[in-house]
Amino acid sequence: LKAAGKDRSRFVAWHEPGEKLSVPTLEELIERGDDADLDPPAEPGRTVILTSGTTGTPKGAGRSQPKNLDPAVSLLATIPLHSRDLTFIAAPLFHSWGFAHFSLGLVLSSTFLVQRRFDPEATLKAIEEHRPDNLVVVPVMMQRIMDLPPATRRKYDTSSLKVVAVSGSSLPGELATNFMDEFGDVVYNLYGSTEVAWASIATPEDLRAAPGTAGRPPYRTTIRLYNDKNQEVAPGETGRIFVASGFEFEGYTGGVETKAQIDGLMSTGDVGRFDENGRLFVEGRDDEMIVSGGENVFPREVEDLIAGRREVAEVAVIGVKDPQFGQRLKAFVVKKGGAKLTEADVKNHVKSNLARYKVPRDVEFLKELPRNTTGKVVKRELAEREEGGKQADSAAKPARESSATEKAVAKPARRSKATSKKATAKPARRGKPAIKKATAKAARRSEPANKKATARPARSRAGAES
Repeated sequence: LKAAGKDRSRFVAWHEPGEKLSVPTLEELIERGDDADLDPPAEPGRTVILTSGTTGTPKGAGRSQPKNLDPAVSLLATIPLHSRDLTFIAAPLFHSWGFAHFSLGLVLSSTFLVQRRFDPEATLKAIEEHRPDNLVVVPVMMQRIMDLPPATRRKYDTSSLKVVAVSGSSLPGELATNFMDEFGDVVYNLYGSTEVAWASIATPEDLRAAPGTAGRPPYRTTIRLYNDKNQEVAPGETGRIFVASGFEFEGYTGGVETKAQIDGLMSTGDVGRFDENGRLFVEGRDDEMIVSGGENVFPREVEDLIAGRREVAEVAVIGVKDPQFGQRLKAFVVKKGGAKLTEADVKNHVKSNLARYKVPRDVEFLKELPRNTTGKVVKRELAEREEGGKQADSAAKPARESSATEKAVAKPARRSKATSKKATAKPARRGKPAIKKATAKAARRSEPANKKATARPARSRAGAES
């Protein structure tokens, strides 16, 4: 990093008021710049956006400038953004969703409202003060706004909003309907990825009629679902999602292997299904499928069900290793402040609404879920946490086993003591106190360890039965 910055000019883009700086700011650079027209570049530039990195190290996804306005038309045909709107971009500008609206706003001559960092109440206050037409967010931002007390949410006038455009991760159906109940039917949910751009858009009508849907493909966009044999699946069946939007990326930087393609369509890495009305439902990542006891389970369905409980703030479900079933489901749940919710409550709720094999065998309550800078839950950190806990348990087991061994050794000592006492009374009396004291210590040390060791299998059997 030091070498990369050598002999290069540095400028500060933003700083705290009153902060002393050793390098000039961008404002100072602009003030002393030349106002003369610049020579246009020989060819249009390219953009490189980093992927979110939820499944590994972020990769650079390169994309050339569009040759026409078709990409903009695809979005504008479904999301009613207008020229010269005031657009509040709360989503990170380094994320593809925030950057997309920044680029789209240049086409529409929009005015942008941005903030240094996201704060739910400060966002509502800015909406009342500046009266934006559109708000661009990721789902976790909507959740943070809805987590505010009702009196706080209703304190601010947000009636200027005509569009709340949301993307970046899955939008739970309950969150979408609750948000629209509060702020009006203004939510438009776009499903896509850094690689394929967009795939589908759910309008407020879609979200009301089919909560949890990702909507339908917009103008000049094709979605097909394929099985493992690269054959299209029928409506209602689950398949791998492939998209042709006309604005797919050109490949990862550094020569990293690109996304799979079938018939000119590019994989999103997700699986989903179409309902009878042509609406897409995303069921999860292709590589997140959990095979438990021979049954295939995608976490999204279980997560959405648990998230629908009023006591739950957020939830993530992963597959963990199980010696009997291969894998089992584990749910990580964040409770709303002051909510009372037990592991049994969560399991019974799933058991009452879904198939038995979809019930999480373990439920762990956390203060918060690990997220990246774009608000996506990083499930690999939960998996690493689970694996780390298992390693800690296995490291502790030899100590407990050795304590149990002490008890086995102590028994012959008691038998030999009785034999010695009968044969030669005097030597036994001289050795007796020492033997009794040692035997008692061994027994005391071994007894709790033995109880603990026998209790563990009982718990694992109960978990398997549930």
